[in-house]
Amino acid sequence: MRVYESDNIRNIAIVGHGAAGKTTLTSAMLFDSGAVSRLGRVEDGNTVTDWEDEEIERKITISTGVAHCEWNKKKINILDTPGYRPFLTETKLALRVADAALVVIDSVAGVEVQTEKVWEFCDEFGLPRIIILNKMDRDNASFERALESVAEVFGRAPVPIQIPLGAEKDFAGVVSILNQRAYRYEKDHSGKFQEIEIPAEYRDEAARAREKLVEMVAEGSDELMEKFFSEGTLEGPDLLAGLRGSVRQRNLVPVLCASASLNIAIAQILDAIVEFVPSPAQIGKVQGIHPQSKEPIERKVSVQEPYAAYVFKTVADPFTGRINIFRLYSGAMKSDTQYHNQTKEKNEKFGPLQALQGKSMSPLGEAQAGDFFAVTKLRETTTGDTFCDPAHPIVFPPVEIPEPSITFAIEPKSRGDEDKISSALARIAEEDPAIKYYRDPQTKQLLLAGSGQLHVEAEVAKLRKRYGVEVLLKTPKIPYRETVRGRSDVQGRYKKQTGGHGQYGDCKIRIEPLPRGGSFEFVDEIFGGAIPRNFIPAVEKGIVDAAAKGFLAGYPVVDFKVTLYDGSYHPVDSSELAFKVAGSLAFKKGMEQANPVLLEPIMDVEIYAPQEYAGDLMGDLTSRRGRLQGVDVRRGTQVIKAQVPMAEMVSYAPVLTSMTQGRGTYHMEMSHYDEVPAHIAQKIVDEANKERKGKEEE
Repeated sequence: MRVYESDNIRNIAIVGHGAAGKTTLTSAMLFDSGAVSRLGRVEDGNTVTDWEDEEIERKITISTGVAHCEWNKKKINILDTPGYRPFLTETKLALRVADAALVVIDSVAGVEVQTEKVWEFCDEFGLPRIIILNKMDRDNASFERALESVAEVFGRAPVPIQIPLGAEKDFAGVVSILNQRAYRYEKDHSGKFQEIEIPAEYRDEAARAREKLVEMVAEGSDELMEKFFSEGTLEGPDLLAGLRGSVRQRNLVPVLCASASLNIAIAQILDAIVEFVPSPAQIGKVQGIHPQSKEPIERKVSVQEPYAAYVFKTVADPFTGRINIFRLYSGAMKSDTQYHNQTKEKNEKFGPLQALQGKSMSPLGEAQAGDFFAVTKLRETTTGDTFCDPAHPIVFPPVEIPEPSITFAIEPKSRGDEDKISSALARIAEEDPAIKYYRDPQTKQLLLAGSGQLHVEAEVAKLRKRYGVEVLLKTPKIPYRETVRGRSDVQGRYKKQTGGHGQYGDCKIRIEPLPRGGSFEFVDEIFGGAIPRNFIPAVEKGIVDAAAKGFLAGYPVVDFKVTLYDGSYHPVDSSELAFKVAGSLAFKKGMEQANPVLLEPIMDVEIYAPQEYAGDLMGDLTSRRGRLQGVDVRRGTQVIKAQVPMAEMVSYAPVLTSMTQGRGTYHMEMSHYDEVPAHIAQKIVDEANKERKGKEEE
């Protein structure tokens, strides 16, 4: 494959709400540019960028697909990203390495919840944007209504540079406001079109749109504003150059329209990408930090600079092995060469560089600043790593991954899978940084956490299909805690005579509560040698061990302070073991008198659903002991914020689906621990005691 210079590269992430048509648009772009020989369809499971089994089966994008095409002698690197909330970490990772975003909006539904979320990501990374109003051929599609929705949410920056030819089933192409021409398309999915004069019935609308566009572009610079006032308009070259500058400075967002499924107006989208998306060379400089001093540094995007590349995605292929995908920010990198992983501080020997087209790879002898490439079978490298010349060190900070919102306990279906499960989960976690797995030291369960139930289910399916590991998902045990509300002053004495040397330890402690989140504090107030210094750590150890086993129901005790203020010892019989036992006995006695209570995890919950379900949802949250924190309304979508105990939310996903006919989504993250109401706490204690008794009888 040919090597592209930085000026001839465009890096675009295609983002938007789920089902807006991002993957279909990607397929049409690849087909019309000649990168592939057939127009893939999501419904047929044959698109280039949705190639994983779960994506084909569910007909949604789960992980970012990487592809490329050539248009007007420019290479366009395409990142086809997920649009459903559980998978948006993938979208954020893609936007980290893109130079602009193509925001796809369903012209029937308008701006939806996740469109706003990805727009926030674009703001975070400072990316120029182009908006595509897709599905213009659908029933109830409306260019005007979709534009109103865009303006309501994103302000006046979005400005149309096209108007549609026809509406709904009669949509047949677009009128370009910039060059005052129309493009009428065949309805046979071929992408073929005729360039024609603007039909008479569209001329007034096109003139009004051009007038608005000229005014908006003129606002972008003093020079253009003067020209606009003196001449009353801006002509072709000035208008195009002004628009290009405003887009790259993020002052304006061009709005185009299309039907990706019918392959209508895709050529004009490709033209817009080449025209308005800045090349890596035009980005100028990228920000990083010095790995030793941690000071911010800049690196010029140029092939003349030392090499620096960032790993933005990892694919764990069961046959090829680990595939790391890079964005090269500066310099050039070649196949079969050794490079330095600055993050891991190790050298890695690269095999052939590869250009990705979905799951297909083709050899790439060299990559220059700004391009994407993949390398297989690197030993140490993972997502977020920086490669650079050791003589000119730089590190690109990785994307901050949000904490998982939902957790399941997993168990292998057969004993034979117990050994395989950890290595398979490790491979999955390499590929998806939003997935976490760990063994809870308190409950002893193996937990799998993700961004939503759909996310976890997709990873479990991957475990089965890729690695042959069958697991069961179960509701995890709630990680309750215990604490004290009162104070106590007690003595713990351990005395045992065994014939030879005995055991003797004696300590006096005070127990008192700490503020929530205070963990554990041990204060040594021993003076005068009441307990020798070498035995005091043993007292603390006995208390810590006893607290870990709990008092009420076997859950760890937290947020308490112990003051060791007196005691006694025997010069012969005292030992570390004796004082450890004495500390444990004192703790248990102190807990009896310190008003122990159970604590439960409280979650911050956000629910997104149509307004008509708001009343039922809020009532349901109240029945789950939830405390409403606020309600926002965004274009017919209700956003309900509440704090709800984790115990009430572990099975919430199917309930929400049922209550909203599948139209509701939610997100939650840990907030804090709070007291369990007494009547519920007693049930938990009774269950724990029953379980403990059952184990003893076994």
